[in-house]
Amino acid sequence: MDQTGGRALAIGVKTLTIEQNKQCRLVLLHDSDGKVLVLLPAAKLLNLVSLWREAGRNLQPTRCDDALRFFGQDKLSTPEGQQKLFSLPLLIDKSIDELKSIEIIEPYSGLSFTASKSWFGETTQALSLGISLDDIEKVQPQGDDEAVITHAVERFTALRIRQRLEDTLGLPSLAPTTNKIIELRSDPAAGVDHLVPVVKVDPSLSAQVMSWSVSPYYAAPGSIQSIEDAIIRILGFDLVVNLALGIAMGKTLDLPKDTPRNQIPYWKQAVYTATLAERLAKKMPYDARPKPGLVYLTGLLHNFGYVVLGHLFPPHFSLLSRYIEANPHLRLDSIEKHILHVTREQVGAWLMECWSLPEEVCRGVRYFNDPLHAEADSFSQVVYIANRALRQHQNADGPIESINDDVLLAAGLTQQIVDEEIARMNEHDDELQELTRTLSQ
Repeated sequence: MDQTGGRALAIGVKTLTIEQNKQCRLVLLHDSDGKVLVLLPAAKLLNLVSLWREAGRNLQPTRCDDALRFFGQDKLSTPEGQQKLFSLPLLIDKSIDELKSIEIIEPYSGLSFTASKSWFGETTQALSLGISLDDIEKVQPQGDDEAVITHAVERFTALRIRQRLEDTLGLPSLAPTTNKIIELRSDPAAGVDHLVPVVKVDPSLSAQVMSWSVSPYYAAPGSIQSIEDAIIRILGFDLVVNLALGIAMGKTLDLPKDTPRNQIPYWKQAVYTATLAERLAKKMPYDARPKPGLVYLTGLLHNFGYVVLGHLFPPHFSLLSRYIEANPHLRLDSIEKHILHVTREQVGAWLMECWSLPEEVCRGVRYFNDPLHAEADSFSQVVYIANRALRQHQNADGPIESINDDVLLAAGLTQQIVDEEIARMNEHDDELQELTRTLSQ
C-alpha cells in the first residue's frame, strides 16, 4: 500500500463536523497547463463536469498522496505561506464570492486556516462549482431498487428494457458449480458429505480449497492429504461454502480498471471486512447473534456492487472515480447518486437476489450503509460497524466517521469490543494479507 510520511492512504478522509459545515474546502486540481486551486463550501460536492464546462479546462484531481505532500509543506503552517498559496490560479464557488474572510480546511492534510479575500489574485474566477447533497437527492428516481436500476441504465445506454432486467443487461450467469454451492448454502441439512463432491469436480475450486487450507492464517498442524482432509479438519463446511461463493461472485465480473487512485484493493477490503464482521458477530449477545458464517459471506460481498457498477457503466466509471478523489469526505453513495442515479448497494443486492443468494446476505449488503433503516437487521449492523472501524485504520475506503452509538447498542456491542477485535485481527495481518493474495489470484 502507498505510504506518505509513514501514513497509510485510502480513499476517504474525516467527515464534516457541524462547525466544518460552515467552512470552505480547498481542492488541488491540475492539467497540462499546471495546478489550480478550487474553493467551495465544504459540505458541497465538487461538480467536476460543471467546473470543466465553466472553466474551459479538463482539470483533474491530484492523487491523495500528492495532495497530502503539497498541503503538508511546513511553510503552509504560517500566514505568509498560506497567503502565497493563492498566487496559484484560483476558482471559487459563487456562493462564497461575497465573503471577506473564509475559514478554510483541506481534508487530506488537515490544514486549516482563515484566509482574507484580499489574498486572492487577479486570476481568481467565481463559477458554479458545488452542489448540495439535498439537491442530489431531489433529482433521484423514485421506486424500488429494480425501478431505480432500470432508470439508471436507460439514462446511460440505448437499451430498451423489455425482458427481465438481468437478461437485458447482459450480466453473466453463475457457473454450475456456483449454483450448486448456493443450493448447499440454502439447505440447512447440507453438510461436508454434500460439499466434497461439488468441490472435487471443479479443478479450480479444488486447488483454491487446498491453497486456503495451507494458508498461515489457519495454522493447521500436519500436512493436508486430500480435499476431505482440508474441509473436515481445517476449514469446515461454512468457511469453504462462503469463500467459494465470495470468490465465484467476485470473479464473475472483471474488476474495474480506472479506479480511484490509492484505493484499498477490492479483495483486501473484502477479506478484512468479512474477518472483522465475523469476529464481532461472535461477540454479540447470543439471542441476537446472526450466523457468523453468513456474516462472513456478507462482509466478503459487501462491496460487490462496486464491481457491478464498473460492468454496467464503463464509460462513466472513470468519471465516478475522479469525483470520489475530488470529494473524499462525502458518502460514496451520494457521489454515485449524482453520477449514476444508483448506488453500489442497490445493484449489488439486486443481483444477489437474482442469483438466489441467502436473503440475509442480500439484505445485509443492501443496508449496511444505512443500518438503522426499517429493513436493516443484525447483518447490516455488524458489517456497518466492521466497515467503519476499518476505515479508521485505512483498511477500507470511504469517509472516516465515528461508529454510530445507536448501531452499537442495537448490535449489543461496544467501542471497546470493536477496538479489541481490531487489535486481535491486526496481530494476524501478515496471514490475512497472504489470504488476500490467494483469493485475488
